[in-house]
Amino acid sequence: MKKMTDFELSSYDFELPPELIADRPVPDRHSSRLLVYDEETAEVTHSTFAEIGAFLPPESTLVFNRSKVFPCRLIGKKPSGGEAEVFILSLFHQDGVYPALIKASGKRKIGDEFVFGDLSVTLETVAGNGTFGVRISRTHEELLRVLDSIGKIPIPPYIRNGLSDEQDKKTYQTVFAQEEGSVAAPTAGLHFSEELLGRLRAQGHELATVTLHVGAGTFAPIKVSNITDHQMHEELYSIDQENLTTIQAAKYRVAVGTTTLRTLESCWDGGIRFDAPGSIKATSIFLHPGKAVRSIDALVTNFHLPKSSLIILVSSLIGREKTLELYDLAVKGRYRFFSYGDGMLIKRKHKGRS
Repeated sequence: MKKMTDFELSSYDFELPPELIADRPVPDRHSSRLLVYDEETAEVTHSTFAEIGAFLPPESTLVFNRSKVFPCRLIGKKPSGGEAEVFILSLFHQDGVYPALIKASGKRKIGDEFVFGDLSVTLETVAGNGTFGVRISRTHEELLRVLDSIGKIPIPPYIRNGLSDEQDKKTYQTVFAQEEGSVAAPTAGLHFSEELLGRLRAQGHELATVTLHVGAGTFAPIKVSNITDHQMHEELYSIDQENLTTIQAAKYRVAVGTTTLRTLESCWDGGIRFDAPGSIKATSIFLHPGKAVRSIDALVTNFHLPKSSLIILVSSLIGREKTLELYDLAVKGRYRFFSYGDGMLIKRKHKGRS
């Protein structure tokens, strides 16, 4: 029976010196530090991502999230001249209305207009959860071109106060990103360079991809004291037939990142199942201690914020106490934290998965 502290949000807190928050990535992606934890032996090893292949069994399959971050932050003005920001939450729209966050002076109301160069955005609906539906004055294809031209990459607020620059357009994106749609990077994948991917293939490891478009809710703070009361946001995901076949055949399955794990676990039904490969599905799965995780043998993940759904997800694999123990080792070892920081490889005990 799980201790009640496993369900108390406050029990996922930890002290982090501010200087350990990485505001830029290391020059070479694969030179990030890697803490390896082997649950079977309880051994902890300190290495780098360049050496990750040496810690994996022969012919492992690494599964990546190939979603691409799009420049979703539009910074402009209200017709009155006041500053305004519209944060497009998804490129999926209903009849030309896109979900968005809006920052502007005064109370927002239906009909409000915001101007970004020659692009205008009109507030169409109020969702009631802090989000809005906005109508764009351009076609979808034109919107994509405008975003690419003047949109800002949405780095998290704890990195340089969320103010991105041209450098982030390259560094806050995985090298294998293909399908545009995320408002946050699947950050565990940022450590993998083309050189490292080639090395893993040469070592005999398989590489596969899924697509889950990361929503802003991934990083939203949990506002309930009992984590089982938390309602996870919904995200869209897909797996094509070729990658599904590779993932199903994996001898040792490694999820690169929490979004990849959430995708795979959403497909678990005595094995990885995905009807109508290539179709788009939705998941709001919330992994926490007390919920069995069956779809993977190992997880690659960054070091996450205190009391976040992400550190709780890691705890669903190896327990809250062990997770916090590893985080304490990382703090003492001066590892770099959060999106541009270092990461972990967690190798699980054999769980008898299919």
